[in-house]
Amino acid sequence: MDKSIKISIVSPVYRAEALVDALVETIIEEVSKITPDFEIILVEDCGPDNSWDKIKENCAKYPVLKGIKLSRNFGQQHAMQAGMDASEGEFIITMDCDLQDHPTEIIKLYNKALEGFDIVQASRTNRQDDFLKKMSSVLFNRLLSYLSETKQDPTVANFVLYRRVALEAIAEVNDYRRYYPMLIQWVGFKRAKVEIEHRERDTGGSSYSYKKRIVLAIDTILTFSDKPLRMAVKFGVFTTFIAIVATVVMLAIYMRGSIAVPGWTSLALLITFFSGVIILILGVVGMYVGKTFESVKARPTYIIREQKNFND
Repeated sequence: MDKSIKISIVSPVYRAEALVDALVETIIEEVSKITPDFEIILVEDCGPDNSWDKIKENCAKYPVLKGIKLSRNFGQQHAMQAGMDASEGEFIITMDCDLQDHPTEIIKLYNKALEGFDIVQASRTNRQDDFLKKMSSVLFNRLLSYLSETKQDPTVANFVLYRRVALEAIAEVNDYRRYYPMLIQWVGFKRAKVEIEHRERDTGGSSYSYKKRIVLAIDTILTFSDKPLRMAVKFGVFTTFIAIVATVVMLAIYMRGSIAVPGWTSLALLITFFSGVIILILGVVGMYVGKTFESVKARPTYIIREQKNFND
């Protein structure tokens, strides 16, 4: 590791061809005010545009910039992991490439870390996103907080500063599916939050579709919480209790001779209901088994196709 590198800036890039130039120039301008010893690592997550070509152009212009192109689209969290694994700085800052979390705010995270904190998260006080995106974020974090029995903050995302010691601890966690806001809580360390200004996106809409957000939400819940399994057990016990009560009531009615002609409607409804319950519980168990199968294969979480400005 090159001990002279003080700060590493890591940003996953996807469908951001029009933003790469401004992203690199602004990071260099702002971080140069803090230290001359820094590097920028952009990880291109195999998007459909020419983001990688723009990264290579900037790598030729700026020696401090390093580029990584993944072999396919592995997702934002894994692309971020690739950049963090390649970083060499004592302080590592992760941020999105859309410039909504602006590089001018890096100094706030850095100054807070100098107070002795190992992890500093940026809190967006006035989030500049559409209503649906903000509401989905709030709902996801509330659901995740409930199921994981932790406290999730919808104002924080990927704009985070890590000391090397905290990042190395996170790297030791071998979860195949990674969600850094949860990993930050799990590893502990001394944490702080600083308020930043969240800006509007300059070019286009978010590349993170609602389908991807739903998949990420399901993966995160299954990775970090077994509460759905416990809820399935409780639901099974509850429905069993209801079935026992219903059986006693039906037997009492039958013994009194109040049922003249036995019908099949109630039987059909009960069979349908309990079949649905069984399938639901088996589905929850099946998802956990699937995630376990995915983890035990121990496949790499990302594969690098090409690198620029790396000495090795």
